Amino acid sequence: MKDSIIKNRIGKKIARSVMVALLWLLLWQAAAMAVGQELLLVSPMTMLRRLVQLVRQPVFWQAVFSSCGRIMTGVLLALAIGTLLAALMSRFSFLYAFFRPALQVIKATPVASFIILALVWIKSYALGAFAAFLMVLPMVWANLYEGIAAVDKNLLEMTKAYRFSFGKKLRYLYLPSLMPYFAAACGTGIGIGWKAGIAAEVLGLPKNSIGKALYNAKIYLEMPDLFCWTAVIILLSLLFEKLAAWILRALTSRLAAEKEAQR
Repeated sequence: MKDSIIKNRIGKKIARSVMVALLWLLLWQAAAMAVGQELLLVSPMTMLRRLVQLVRQPVFWQAVFSSCGRIMTGVLLALAIGTLLAALMSRFSFLYAFFRPALQVIKATPVASFIILALVWIKSYALGAFAAFLMVLPMVWANLYEGIAAVDKNLLEMTKAYRFSFGKKLRYLYLPSLMPYFAAACGTGIGIGWKAGIAAEVLGLPKNSIGKALYNAKIYLEMPDLFCWTAVIILLSLLFEKLAAWILRALTSRLAAEKEAQR
């Protein structure tokens, strides 16, 4: 009975999502027909036909894999270093006083300013990773620092009373407590990382990149290509967000199961 209810809810949710997507596509088609000039607004069918042509070309996949590799490298580095900084700054007040102003400056500075400055310092192929790293780092740090500060002090005292090792504290106290904060950082950070990374590629124009393809489409007024590459960017960003959410849900379920087994 319970499984049937869950399946019905999932089915309704999928159906509603499909209906909403179709409604937006119809509105897009109506707007394209009203404008009547594909140089200004491409119709969904025109974009789809051009996308089918693009995916058959090796250069398309070279650009996709190159940009994915660079941008996700920057995001993963930001997650790792942001987590480390949050842990160290929570433990040592000197490090908090030292790094906090720099992280706040990075958070407040427009991404375009960093990209233009970075063009002087680093090669164009590394710009996507650099921009993604720089934009995601302060967000990861802020979320996890807040999460560490919110850890239940009573549970922390209990782990000290029972002389838990660092590994046990990490596994049974910090990981379950910080998982929602880390998930929020991943969900928002991946999207921002993709925006920053593609913006960096558009300015730096590295070889075999989505940003360069997007720039060329704009320069040569190839509007179907411009819409296709924009759709690809959105889909890739969503794909990595969903993948990260799935991995974190699986990890959270495993931690919860282990916690129940310990009782």
